[in-house]
Amino acid sequence: MPSMSSSEGRKLFASKGCVVCHSVNGVGGEDASMLDAEFMDIPMNPFEFAARMWRGAPAMIEAQEDELGYQIEFTGEELAAIIAFVHDPDEQAKFSEADIPDALKEMMEHLEEEEDHD
Repeated sequence: MPSMSSSEGRKLFASKGCVVCHSVNGVGGEDASMLDAEFMDIPMNPFEFAARMWRGAPAMIEAQEDELGYQIEFTGEELAAIIAFVHDPDEQAKFSEADIPDALKEMMEHLEEEEDHD
């Protein structure tokens, strides 16, 4: 089993681009499900979480390519960290817009502007 660092997962959730479509702690996109810890199964089952991602993969890949221009790729360790983050309410409480890289913030603002004009 890879280590499951929720603090590393917080960074990856933002830097990988998950935050463009998903939100945590009220921060992030609204095009996909919220990933707040309060909505996660306890005890955490990382395999079930990965299975849900797998079932939604075609739609997520299409959305990633539309929104980001590329498909997000994870190593096993990165996915383990993100899964730990979405199950950790204490780490999620630290998550804010300051965690989002500037380039992604700009993209998200641009996407919001486009939605407002539609």
